[in-house]
Amino acid sequence: MTAVSTAAVAAAPPRLAAMRRFSRAFVARPTAVAGLGILVGITLLALTAPLFIHPSELSVVNATGPSLAPPSARYPLGTDQSGRSVLTLLIWGTRPSLAIGVIATALTMLLGTAIGLAAGHYGAIASRMLMAVTDWFIALPALPLAISLAAVLGQGDTSITIAIAVTSWPGTARLIRAQTLAVEARPFIERVKALGAGDRQLVFRHVLPNVAPLILVSSTLTVAGAILSAATLTFLGLGNPTDVSWGSMINQALGDGAVTQGAWWYVLPPGIAILIVVLGFTLVGRAAENILNPRMPREL
Repeated sequence: MTAVSTAAVAAAPPRLAAMRRFSRAFVARPTAVAGLGILVGITLLALTAPLFIHPSELSVVNATGPSLAPPSARYPLGTDQSGRSVLTLLIWGTRPSLAIGVIATALTMLLGTAIGLAAGHYGAIASRMLMAVTDWFIALPALPLAISLAAVLGQGDTSITIAIAVTSWPGTARLIRAQTLAVEARPFIERVKALGAGDRQLVFRHVLPNVAPLILVSSTLTVAGAILSAATLTFLGLGNPTDVSWGSMINQALGDGAVTQGAWWYVLPPGIAILIVVLGFTLVGRAAENILNPRMPREL
């Protein structure tokens, strides 16, 4: 390394240097790279699906294949009860499944972070009130509550997204509150307060950047659960009845008697797709958590 490059590295901002260390540690873990590869591949498949799949191929009216045909050269994953290609349905199903999971996770992180920061920073009465509400939501069973909310809001992806976000934020709020309390107990926060920093400057310029790594880890692990919850609610018939998703595919497969007729190619692919995506997010989330938390035992 030359003197110029050494000086450039030494002069790099602390956060940029931390990101470089994180990237090197992340790439050094085979499981993290495998998980990231899964997520990149699935995301690219979802984004490019409209380029090679026409909406007419998803229509029952336009289906030309035989009913419940086994896998073949023309239909690699067979067909469904209506004669549509299961592979086509599976690829298209990545779009709503990922979209609901990512949007619900974003809402969960936004709500949980806001409540956790407020409870950790302001303390006293505000903290007790916010944590009381959080504990009340934690005490409620998440899945029945999500089913009830989705049923009240009506069928559709929007209702499922809201139901998942409303039932998933309490855990994030408690994590962010605990981290906020830990950050505000550090000496540099006392110096910032002594210099006259207001609440907004203290929270957004000093506390939030130090809490951000925890938000990153929590979001990667939360999105896996959100995708599972979305598939569950869609399987129960609470999703958009005109849309194709992995949960709706399993619902239709069971409703069409695919299990009793031995049409495994109709039931297994969407379940395996859900498993693979959840595995990808879990591997990435666990690797990030292991890197950012040095007290955890090192994982591959």
